[in-house]
Amino acid sequence: MEKFKKVLIITYYWPPSGGSGVQRWLKFTKYLRDFNWEPVIYTPENPEIPVEDSSLLKDIPDGITVLKKRIWEPYSFYKKFLGQKEEDKIQTGFLTEKRKPKCKEKISVWIRGNLFIPDARKFWIGPSVKYLTNYLKKNPVDIIISTGPPHSMHLIAQGLKKQLNIPWLADFRDPWTNIDFYNDLKLTRWADKKHKKQEQLVIKEADSLIVVGTTLKKEYQNLGAKNVSVITNGYDHDDYTDDNVCLDKKFSIMHAGTITYSRNPQDFWLILSELVNEYQDLAKDIEIKLIGKIDLSVNENITKLGLDKFVVKTNYLSHKETIREQKRSHVLFLPINNTHNAKGIITGKLFEYLAAGRPVLAIGPTDGDAAEIINNTKAGMISGFGDNNRLKNNILSLYHNYKKGKLQISSGDVSKYSRKNLTEELVNLLNGSVK
Repeated sequence: MEKFKKVLIITYYWPPSGGSGVQRWLKFTKYLRDFNWEPVIYTPENPEIPVEDSSLLKDIPDGITVLKKRIWEPYSFYKKFLGQKEEDKIQTGFLTEKRKPKCKEKISVWIRGNLFIPDARKFWIGPSVKYLTNYLKKNPVDIIISTGPPHSMHLIAQGLKKQLNIPWLADFRDPWTNIDFYNDLKLTRWADKKHKKQEQLVIKEADSLIVVGTTLKKEYQNLGAKNVSVITNGYDHDDYTDDNVCLDKKFSIMHAGTITYSRNPQDFWLILSELVNEYQDLAKDIEIKLIGKIDLSVNENITKLGLDKFVVKTNYLSHKETIREQKRSHVLFLPINNTHNAKGIITGKLFEYLAAGRPVLAIGPTDGDAAEIINNTKAGMISGFGDNNRLKNNILSLYHNYKKGKLQISSGDVSKYSRKNLTEELVNLLNGSVK
């Protein structure tokens, strides 16, 4: 019997943390043993997480080692400064739910970007390097993986690399200095330089990089990274075994996940208001389902255009419940952030949309990574930012097929995006990195 190799995975997000940040490495961990790799997880004991989802605990393999160490984060001061309660959740990605940012919030953004570099988890780096150095001397592993954001996880792995010279693979679920909200951090020239210097050292000192798409691969190669591989996000077949799901009676268009200001599809709301005024049948049939936190601007657009009666909002559902809603919905909506890096944005929900087997209605760059996946799998249709005629025609085409009872897709093979197949890709990389 082949001996198992060991990999230490340094991740901030781990169940019962919910949301998109936890999925990627939870699912890799679930299947690593199938390929003779034993995962060891290192994660905070008391993280500041936006949502909890205990349904994800079932995916943690029995008996794996999960190392936890307390983390100190400055969020208690942040909440006091803003007049928030201790139990209030910190929103990510510049999401504003209730009001326009006040002066104190603008100051807090400046502090976040300029004093907490690379992020508010920086105070965990030193203690973690010390703790893990001692642990690994007694319990050696074959390779270390860090996943970010938060990019402090990479700096922990960087410290371990210097101490122990263990092979290190850095996984970028999102870019560092090219992330969509980087320019919103109100960075001084000094802070911008420090962020970029830390990023440069990580991509230089890591033995290899993993990214989630081809555009991000090119970006890191342009920054000087030598050994970059693409392993996309995906879907877990085990999450889609429940076939006892009936489609909604209404013509439902569903979005799952957070909608920040930059992801708010303002053209969609505008076209929707035109359609419900022009087509009485559609106005009777349509229902927009928003599952997850939404920015203040989304609510403002919906109300201003008189769309409240067509929209059903659900603040949060578990991952399991969200998947059921995906399968119940007639159309799955995918707005891409309208930002400078839009071509490279591939939200994790896209792959779950593929697995759900319902038509995807997307808005974003028609030459971007997400568009390429949608077109290759024949999973739906996409219109570019500002291409309102195409967007309108896409919605009408979907609606007409709904009325005929023919709203379905002849989707291509999506099995390469299964979590198990993606884990096999990861293992091939790991085997190639270990002597």
